[in-house]
Amino acid sequence: MTILGINAFHGDSSACIVQNGKLIAAVEEERFNRIKHWAGFPGASIRFCLEEAGVKIEDLHHVAVSFDPKANLTEKIKYTIKQRPSLNSLLDRFSRQRKSVSLKSYLAQACNVDESKITASIHQVEHHNCHMAHAFNLSPFEEASILSIDGMGDFVSMVMASGRGTEIKTFARTHYPHSLGFLYNAITLYLGFPNYGDEYKVMGLAPYGKPSYADAFRKIISPKKLGFELDLSYFTHQKDGINMSWENGAPSVQPFHSKALEELLGPARKPKEELTDHHQNIATSLQVITEEILFHVLNELHKAAPSDNLCIAGGVAMNSVANGKIARNTPFKNVYSPVGAADNGTCIGAAYHVWNQDLKNPRSFKLEHGYLGSSFSDETCKTAAVECGVKFQELTREELISKVVDDLCNGKVVGWFQGRMEFGARALGNRTLLADPRRTDMRDIINLKIKFREKFRPFAPSILEEHVSDYFEVNEPSPFMERVLPIRPEKHAEIPAVTHVDGSGRLQTVSKKTNPLYWDLIHAFYQKTGVPIVLNTSLNENEPIVRTPQEAINCFLRTKMDHIVVGPYYCSRK
Repeated sequence: MTILGINAFHGDSSACIVQNGKLIAAVEEERFNRIKHWAGFPGASIRFCLEEAGVKIEDLHHVAVSFDPKANLTEKIKYTIKQRPSLNSLLDRFSRQRKSVSLKSYLAQACNVDESKITASIHQVEHHNCHMAHAFNLSPFEEASILSIDGMGDFVSMVMASGRGTEIKTFARTHYPHSLGFLYNAITLYLGFPNYGDEYKVMGLAPYGKPSYADAFRKIISPKKLGFELDLSYFTHQKDGINMSWENGAPSVQPFHSKALEELLGPARKPKEELTDHHQNIATSLQVITEEILFHVLNELHKAAPSDNLCIAGGVAMNSVANGKIARNTPFKNVYSPVGAADNGTCIGAAYHVWNQDLKNPRSFKLEHGYLGSSFSDETCKTAAVECGVKFQELTREELISKVVDDLCNGKVVGWFQGRMEFGARALGNRTLLADPRRTDMRDIINLKIKFREKFRPFAPSILEEHVSDYFEVNEPSPFMERVLPIRPEKHAEIPAVTHVDGSGRLQTVSKKTNPLYWDLIHAFYQKTGVPIVLNTSLNENEPIVRTPQEAINCFLRTKMDHIVVGPYYCSRK
């Protein structure tokens, strides 16, 4: 039984393939066409997944797509009658619906076959059902409370549910235009961060300010039983929709706050204007209110569906700062947020909703790592080094680890390209930039010389999972870098490059079981320095994470990183 899951005609377009309940591959389309957050049909991703599974498009039994135009029709009609949205807003929705009707045609074109050859059953799975299946069906929990929360999908911004076995029972929904995700998006744009997906920049900026606008934000959004509500006078999306374009497949979103919001918070910041204390305080206040609303929702969820376990997904679940505080601010003891918790992961959720909920197969697969993408042979890595004109040495595993550890200890920044590419927004040790976390200057070195990004943005610590409690105030695995957690105060000075201004770190625990090479590298660094941590940031430079050896080496050549490793080859500039 083979199921293809796809997220199509939406930001972070992606595909995955599941065989007999096992996730074989998953990848985002941006990794192939090099356009961040690309929206459209994931043709290259589909072809890759089919190749990884060793099947043709004609062999598929089911295709699951992560949206359903027929979902929530009653609410859509009521909204249209009451709000009378603009014609452009309605036309945008109809356009996506039309594309969904011709899904087999898109599949046939992507795989260069006649449409009649595609005999798979097509399933349109409601957006939040995909998020919930992704979060719960692949989790380690047999039963859990479930929260799906994002901007909006299929006219819904939040769903509360409970899961047991293969049954997911929904009991509360928040419908468009009320949305916690849209609030964060609107303020991100207001603060002058214009790109699709820039919310993480605001989250990184928030620790630098004070929550002096928290009361103002409490006018904008307020908690309700089993949900929340926006004061829509501060926004325009409920009437005009959100002006979103997909030029060249790159999503672009225009601001959708009203004049009332600027009267409350002050004038909007233009992109590239100086970031002032005022802007930092707004970012801080937004993060504080986001956490207040999220914890209110989770406490309501726990009352309605008591459990020690929580599964959470959706764009808001990418707020790793809030995720790290859930266990301290709600009754939930165990929190699981999957790799690719945003819309890229809905391809996985769509496939598993069909496998577990529709076809009634038992849950048998746990998602323990995110290494689900492209890999390349040693010969391909060598060819890339030759073609890119770099000097390279072929080293044994032990020699390679020893040389990289020496480089890190000498203050160098090393690209690390190994094995299968990670799924999701975060590098997890296979498409990674490595550095010494003990250096106070390392954050500025990487931000200014390699990543070319804002100085306030933090870097993540990759730590041997056996040593988590030595450095963090928890002792729990966090393999997907999904939570920001407090670093022990006495360790701040020891690892300044990965300690954010508020004393936190976005934790990635590294397991010898799921990534033995990366574990061995960090362990060798630990043996030499006494610190079981390396600084980890994604191997890219204002582009999607690199996929191929050529992309990795080209990134090395156009930045000021010191060396790069591709497979067994240690590369330097000539």
